[in-house]
Amino acid sequence: VQLVESGGGLVQPGDSLRLSCAASGFAFSQFSMNWWRQGPGQAREFVARINRGGTLKEYADSVKARFTVSRDDIKEMVYLQMNSLKPEDTAVYYCHTNVGFSSYWGQGTQVTVSS
Repeated sequence: VQLVESGGGLVQPGDSLRLSCAASGFAFSQFSMNWWRQGPGQAREFVARINRGGTLKEYADSVKARFTVSRDDIKEMVYLQMNSLKPEDTAVYYCHTNVGFSSYWGQGTQVTVSS
C-alpha cells in the first residue's frame, strides 16, 4: 500500500488549496479514505472521511462547510478541496486508510496559511 500526498503550500488567509492523494497497492475502490492533519505542537487530528463509493462524507467541525473530500476510483485518487483557509489550518496533512487490520499513512504535505 502506498499513499502519496501533494498540493500543499503557502497561502494567505481566505485562499483555497486542493490536496491530492495518489493511492496504489490495494483495491482502492473498496475502502474508505481519510484525511488527517497535525499542526505544530499538536496531536494529529481527523479532518475528513469518504466512504467507498463516495456516498458518505464526514468532516471535523472545524472544517465543515469549508473543506470538501472527494474521490476518483478510476484514477485511484482522493482529494481535499480546502476553501476559506485560516491560519489555524496550518498543518501537515496526511492521507490515511485502513486495509484489513493494518493502518496506512502517506508522508504528508505541508499547508501553511499566513499573511
